[in-house]
Amino acid sequence: MTVSNFLKLVEIQTKLASLFPFLIGVLFSISYFGQIHWGYTVIFFIGMLVFDMTTTAINNYMDYKKAKDDEYKHQVNIIGEANISEKLVVTLIWTMLAISAIAGFYLSYKTGWILFVFGGLCCLIGVFYTFGPVPLSRMPLGEVFSGVTMGFGIFLITIYINAFDANFLKLDIINWQFFMVGDLKKLLAILLASLPMVFTISNIMLANNLCDLDQDIKNHRYTLPYYIGKETGVKLFNVLMYGCYAVVLIGLFFGIYHWSILIIFATLPLVIKNLKEFNREQVKSKTFVVSIKNLIIFNSVLIIGLLLGIILK
Repeated sequence: MTVSNFLKLVEIQTKLASLFPFLIGVLFSISYFGQIHWGYTVIFFIGMLVFDMTTTAINNYMDYKKAKDDEYKHQVNIIGEANISEKLVVTLIWTMLAISAIAGFYLSYKTGWILFVFGGLCCLIGVFYTFGPVPLSRMPLGEVFSGVTMGFGIFLITIYINAFDANFLKLDIINWQFFMVGDLKKLLAILLASLPMVFTISNIMLANNLCDLDQDIKNHRYTLPYYIGKETGVKLFNVLMYGCYAVVLIGLFFGIYHWSILIIFATLPLVIKNLKEFNREQVKSKTFVVSIKNLIIFNSVLIIGLLLGIILK
């Protein structure tokens, strides 16, 4: 297997979806909690990236194994297209899974076992997203699980490993009894701040499923657009994107953000233009990229807004 084929197998270009929650989580830890632990942050980044690549490799492997359409199996899927050994793919998946597990166990030992619980839950969702007799990705749940697991899960864990000693969330085990305590105000702030990432990541999956609807039906893959219809799916795509701006205003009102976060509204004209382009047609080769563009545009400027808030404070 060449490096190029490996990068295609793990779809390295899609890793922005996990990079943004991580980066924004680091900045939110500094701006809201005033804390950062760089060593733990680097270890988590490596484990997170490797696990993200693992789930994508599993996705491509399972799609290859379960494909009903020969054209997709041998000309679209990278495993069939590049004639990659199935045994090699499985070995790579287990190796990457082990690396991410070691990183997770170490961080849980150092910061608290609540991380093991939430991290383990995210990992289970990630694995069973494409694995098993009825993968989550083949059900009308892909948008929910991808958005929540990556947009909220990665964001929460990034904040936790940096601000765990602020005790906003803690799990204690004493004499075989467990006690979990948390600061509801801070947890709600984290939840609200995660929503723009949840929405933009969900929109990538939604756009993909809208563009692939006909091919998915041929492969017995019944995603959300199959059940709600293409027209409703496109409307949902728009609602989620505009919802990101509403969330920022709510967060500013409740003091979660510094006023510098308003710079995010400079992206609105470009996002509106992109949405109009997607609304006209949902074609994988032409307009799927709109969802990625919107994710990059919105979250990049959100990062700038958080940086400005840290500097101005």
